Amino acid sequence: MCPIVRKIYIYVALLLVLLSSCKKQQQGPVIAPWGAVTDTIPANGTFSLRDVVANGELILLTISGPETYYDYHGRGLGIQYLVAEKFAQHLGVGLRVEVCKDSAEVVSRLKEGGGDVMALMPPDSLRANEKSLEEELRKWYRPEMIDEARKEEKRMFTVAKVKRRVYSPYLNRSSGIISKYDALFQKYAPFARWDWRLMAAQCYQESCFDPQARSWAGARGLMQIMPKTAAHLGLPMEQIHEPEANISAAARYLQQLMQAFSDIPNVHERQNFVLAAYNGGSGHVRDAMALARKNGADTRTWGSVSRYLALLSNPEYYRDPVVKNGYMRSSETIDYVERIRARYSQYGGVPMGRSYSGGTSPVMPRKAKKKYRYHI
Repeated sequence: MCPIVRKIYIYVALLLVLLSSCKKQQQGPVIAPWGAVTDTIPANGTFSLRDVVANGELILLTISGPETYYDYHGRGLGIQYLVAEKFAQHLGVGLRVEVCKDSAEVVSRLKEGGGDVMALMPPDSLRANEKSLEEELRKWYRPEMIDEARKEEKRMFTVAKVKRRVYSPYLNRSSGIISKYDALFQKYAPFARWDWRLMAAQCYQESCFDPQARSWAGARGLMQIMPKTAAHLGLPMEQIHEPEANISAAARYLQQLMQAFSDIPNVHERQNFVLAAYNGGSGHVRDAMALARKNGADTRTWGSVSRYLALLSNPEYYRDPVVKNGYMRSSETIDYVERIRARYSQYGGVPMGRSYSGGTSPVMPRKAKKKYRYHI
């Protein structure tokens, strides 16, 4: 497809706005970033630009992919999503994304009144009589916005993704002191039954031991906890940069992930799955496991599953029926696990690729016989 035709297609695909002249289904309150929004549109009414603004959100129907929409550490990305997000901001409303499994579902849900904008070329028969939203979008839109969105997304991944001070991976190598937070890692890593040095290696990968670190996606603190995760863990935002509060919350989250992947019997292997889930999300890791299972591969070793995680950036695989969470920038997550394991090995932990079939693993803290509950 030549560049000009492709640009026109993207423009039409994104900007062919279809208002639900069909009856909009009555729904309960919608939870938006600013609180609950009640749908004020009657079940037998049409949904116009005025209705979208009054309701407080624009609903985008789309499919998963790098050009359309994907979730990146809790932040929506994708070229068409970024442009749609800017249009929602122009209207002064939130943007809700409804991901469909294919274009047929997008069209079907649009017919049922389940969305306001869709990112696919629809048949002429689906065009609505209500033109106010489409007219507003056409007045606002500039063709160069697609290229601007593409450059914006590229900048996100080429500049430093985390604002932080870079500290040495060792505070005192000869004394075995990794950081000034070692005592906190030793205190809280046992909650997840982790070696404190593995948690320290993860912390260095996340923030380089800077408690004030912030990522462009919204993650904060030593262990780069997302606001949504902090709320789930009961960590107040005013405490998210406090070292002990941040490490404690991260340890609880690691414990939850260890339990979530309890079907991985080998603890060393399970920790790799947990690291991947911490970085890229449990859903994507489970998708990779589902692909491995479908193709007769081992679903309980990271070496096997990571090969299928890598395929989640390929349409042939992220559109597979067994995949529930769509496209993923999987190379970053694979690299994340490898770097942490390599640094953990430098800290005296288990080298990457080594696993244990029995006995006491040095990855796990051993019960102490005397004074302390755990001996690291």
